[in-house]
Amino acid sequence: MDWLERTELIFGEENLNKLKNSRVAVFGLGGVGGYAAESLARSGIGALDLFDGDKFCASNINRQIHATRKTIGQYKVEAAKARILEINPEATVNARVFFFLPENAHEIDFAQFDYIIDAIDTVAGKVGLVLKSREAGVKIISAMGAGNKINPAAFEVADIYETEICPLARVMRRELRRHEIESLKVVYSKEPPVILNNIENGEQRVPGSTAFVPAAAGLIMAGEAVKDLIN
Repeated sequence: MDWLERTELIFGEENLNKLKNSRVAVFGLGGVGGYAAESLARSGIGALDLFDGDKFCASNINRQIHATRKTIGQYKVEAAKARILEINPEATVNARVFFFLPENAHEIDFAQFDYIIDAIDTVAGKVGLVLKSREAGVKIISAMGAGNKINPAAFEVADIYETEICPLARVMRRELRRHEIESLKVVYSKEPPVILNNIENGEQRVPGSTAFVPAAAGLIMAGEAVKDLIN
């Protein structure tokens, strides 16, 4: 039995071939991006380019799909690549240990991608990805804040200028206006952030997170990518 038989029942052979011939870049292999990459692989995407400069540590295990006791200390992109090839040995997986910033954007040929998943954390990096995607004419979807939230059902897909409540989306709206970007598809949550008890000198040390909230955001992003690629 072909491993994508159940997927073909939904999308049909022609659309399955579209996915097989598609190349998707995933920037950020954390709680959101890891689930997005895994779901894309299981959907039959033929080529995946993975970008992340970080290694797994113990604190990633609670929410990042490729983080296990075995992968602690491994680069996230390498662990993700190994797992994706176990899912689909015929896939092309390019793993790049790479922290994306506007300063190093010139090192990537964005025109080679059919779709971009933005699951990185920095505003400068996210804006840089949007600008490069527009320059190359490639579709992109960006993840807004998934930390300090507990309701996976609160995520929505919207244009950045239709978002509300999310603090990261508010900053992104301001920065995108400054660059005259008129639209951006995002996944965001209207859930107000949970107030945590890890405050030092008036600042939160790290955001809290769960196993299910970033996963939900990542799966939604992958679903949007698949729908956009076949349509």
